[in-house]
Amino acid sequence: MAIEDSLRTLSERIKSHSSAMLTEEAVKTAVVLPFLAGLDYDVFNPNEVIPEFTADAVGKKGEKVDYAIKVDGDIRILIECKPITANLDKTHLSQLYRYFSVTSAKFAILTNGRSFHFHTDLEAPNKLDERPFFAFDLTDDHPQIVAELRKFSKGEFNVEAILQSAHRLKYTSAIKKEVLAQMEAPSDDLVRLLTANLQLGKFTQAVREQFTPMVKSAFREIIRDSVKSMLSNALDTTNRLQVAEPLTDVDEEEIVTTEEEREGFMIVRAIVREVIKADRVIMRDQKSYCGILIDNNNRKPLARLHFNRAIKYVGLFDGEKEERVRIDSLDHIYDLTERLRATARFYAEGGSRKAEPPSAPANQG
Repeated sequence: MAIEDSLRTLSERIKSHSSAMLTEEAVKTAVVLPFLAGLDYDVFNPNEVIPEFTADAVGKKGEKVDYAIKVDGDIRILIECKPITANLDKTHLSQLYRYFSVTSAKFAILTNGRSFHFHTDLEAPNKLDERPFFAFDLTDDHPQIVAELRKFSKGEFNVEAILQSAHRLKYTSAIKKEVLAQMEAPSDDLVRLLTANLQLGKFTQAVREQFTPMVKSAFREIIRDSVKSMLSNALDTTNRLQVAEPLTDVDEEEIVTTEEEREGFMIVRAIVREVIKADRVIMRDQKSYCGILIDNNNRKPLARLHFNRAIKYVGLFDGEKEERVRIDSLDHIYDLTERLRATARFYAEGGSRKAEPPSAPANQG
């Protein structure tokens, strides 16, 4: 079962049967084991998914953690389960905290069946961070959850790639939290900064009281206008989204366009729409990569999404040949904005080039 399908099934289970998950054992059976199975781990193999894992932590000899996951023969993930009514916080991390330092584990998951908190050691080596770098509610529906979870699946598990993503996720989450807090209750410093060019004179108490509500209101209007614009663009382009047939003899049944590829295509399309009309950007999926072309012309390659592997790359064509750039998440495609627009601008001005066969990775990014 695909990760998406597994999450959908578990989400419905939580919504329908959460009242019966009042014990740790119920959470393990109804949610955690199916969750691990969805990541392709063999929950019936005690050498891969180890229940009641025991290690000699300092001062707590014989203490157990609910599950330990082995990848390539090494303990890599520790899991601690709590009843669904538990509010997960740092007090529940004690066992994971001790075990993390005495095993080869690099990641620890704390869950109550509904919420999942992923921790690692970004702040100090071999010392579990109190704050999770990734957290989600199983009843939420967001493609980014699937993209991040896929990195923990048995077939794609890569410690270094996950750690790179973890660093970005942790601090992005903290920044988002701070931005949201400022939107709800703008600080004096923020109000002063945003009104500095309005020539209001000295920033007095009266000025602060007058403009703080305006700053808060402005934030809300920006979000509302942004959402309205995105919905309008989506409605405008939905019927014009074109996926070209592959120009090869490959059996169509061998080509599967994934949600990540579709989302990646939409991101690329959104990036270049400022320099070329969106309906000229076409997706043509192949067996080994997902191609993005201008005018459905093989001589106008804009990008290639090499997503059929654990480490993902975006192929760029702003030079003589394709250059693959490694990405750790779909968000990283936005870091390639200028290069993608440069290629789109080249085609918009009438250029064309021959698309070379897929290249070897040239940039580990």
